[in-house]
Amino acid sequence: MNPEDSKIITLARAARARNGSAEGAAVRDETGRTYAATDVSLTALKLSAVQVAAAMAISSGARSLEAAALVSEGTPSPDDEAVAAELGVGKLLVAGPDGTLRG
Repeated sequence: MNPEDSKIITLARAARARNGSAEGAAVRDETGRTYAATDVSLTALKLSAVQVAAAMAISSGARSLEAAALVSEGTPSPDDEAVAAELGVGKLLVAGPDGTLRG
Protein backbone atom coordinates (compact mmCIF):
# COMPACT_ATOMS: atom_id res chain seq x y z
CA MET A 1 0.00 0.00 0.00
CA ASN A 2 1.33 3.44 -0.84
CA PRO A 3 1.90 6.01 1.93
CA GLU A 4 -0.97 8.24 0.80
CA ASP A 5 -3.46 5.35 1.02
CA SER A 6 -2.05 4.43 4.43
CA LYS A 7 -2.67 8.03 5.51
CA ILE A 8 -6.38 7.95 4.67
CA ILE A 9 -6.81 4.64 6.50
CA THR A 10 -5.16 6.24 9.55
CA LEU A 11 -7.48 9.25 9.26
CA ALA A 12 -10.53 6.99 9.01
CA ARG A 13 -9.41 4.98 12.06
CA ALA A 14 -8.86 8.17 14.05
CA ALA A 15 -12.28 9.59 13.16
CA ARG A 16 -13.96 6.29 14.10
CA ALA A 17 -12.13 6.09 17.44
CA ARG A 18 -12.66 9.77 18.29
CA ASN A 19 -16.43 9.52 17.83
CA GLY A 20 -16.88 5.94 19.01
CA SER A 21 -18.64 5.20 15.73
CA ALA A 22 -19.26 1.93 13.96
CA GLU A 23 -17.39 3.13 10.90
CA GLY A 24 -14.94 5.79 9.82
CA ALA A 25 -14.00 6.84 6.33
CA ALA A 26 -11.57 9.16 4.63
CA VAL A 27 -11.24 10.29 1.05
CA ARG A 28 -8.52 12.07 -0.96
CA ASP A 29 -9.61 14.42 -3.73
CA GLU A 30 -7.92 15.15 -7.04
CA THR A 31 -5.81 17.91 -5.45
CA GLY A 32 -4.61 15.73 -2.57
CA ARG A 33 -6.88 17.24 0.10
CA THR A 34 -8.25 14.72 2.59
CA TYR A 35 -11.56 14.53 4.40
CA ALA A 36 -12.41 12.18 7.29
CA ALA A 37 -15.83 11.38 8.69
CA THR A 38 -17.93 8.91 10.60
CA ASP A 39 -21.39 7.56 9.99
CA VAL A 40 -24.39 9.69 10.95
CA SER A 41 -27.34 7.99 12.57
CA LEU A 42 -30.13 10.37 13.50
CA THR A 43 -33.84 9.71 13.46
CA ALA A 44 -34.21 11.96 10.42
CA LEU A 45 -30.86 11.30 8.71
CA LYS A 46 -28.77 8.18 8.14
CA LEU A 47 -25.53 8.37 6.16
CA SER A 48 -22.58 6.04 5.98
CA ALA A 49 -19.10 7.33 6.76
CA VAL A 50 -18.15 7.06 3.08
CA GLN A 51 -21.18 9.12 2.09
CA VAL A 52 -20.34 11.83 4.65
CA ALA A 53 -16.66 12.01 3.66
CA ALA A 54 -17.55 12.18 -0.04
CA ALA A 55 -20.17 14.87 0.62
CA MET A 56 -17.61 16.90 2.57
CA ALA A 57 -15.18 16.71 -0.35
CA ILE A 58 -17.78 17.61 -2.98
CA SER A 59 -19.20 20.47 -0.89
CA SER A 60 -15.63 21.80 -0.55
CA GLY A 61 -15.21 21.93 -4.32
CA ALA A 62 -13.68 18.54 -5.18
CA ARG A 63 -14.56 17.29 -8.64
CA SER A 64 -13.33 13.73 -8.16
CA LEU A 65 -11.62 11.44 -5.68
CA GLU A 66 -8.28 9.69 -6.01
CA ALA A 67 -8.95 7.29 -3.15
CA ALA A 68 -11.49 6.37 -0.48
CA ALA A 69 -11.09 4.21 2.62
CA LEU A 70 -13.56 2.67 5.02
CA VAL A 71 -12.65 1.36 8.48
CA SER A 72 -15.30 -0.91 9.91
CA GLU A 73 -15.92 -4.34 11.34
CA GLY A 74 -18.46 -4.82 8.55
CA THR A 75 -18.31 -4.56 4.79
CA PRO A 76 -19.07 -1.59 2.56
CA SER A 77 -22.61 -1.25 1.33
CA PRO A 78 -23.44 -1.19 -2.37
CA ASP A 79 -24.16 2.54 -1.90
CA ASP A 80 -20.63 3.10 -0.55
CA GLU A 81 -19.16 1.31 -3.56
CA ALA A 82 -21.42 3.32 -5.91
CA VAL A 83 -20.42 6.68 -4.39
CA ALA A 84 -16.73 5.82 -4.68
CA ALA A 85 -17.14 4.63 -8.28
CA GLU A 86 -19.16 7.68 -9.33
CA LEU A 87 -16.38 9.94 -8.07
CA GLY A 88 -13.64 8.02 -9.91
CA VAL A 89 -12.34 5.62 -7.26
CA GLY A 90 -11.57 2.23 -8.79
CA LYS A 91 -11.52 0.27 -5.55
CA LEU A 92 -12.68 1.31 -2.10
CA LEU A 93 -10.00 0.48 0.47
CA VAL A 94 -11.56 -1.46 3.35
CA ALA A 95 -9.77 -2.05 6.65
CA GLY A 96 -10.67 -3.48 10.00
CA PRO A 97 -10.56 -1.39 13.18
CA ASP A 98 -6.88 -2.30 13.62
CA GLY A 99 -6.06 -0.80 10.20
CA THR A 100 -5.40 -4.13 8.49
CA LEU A 101 -6.46 -3.89 4.86
CA ARG A 102 -9.01 -6.51 3.80
CA GLY A 103 -9.75 -7.93 0.37
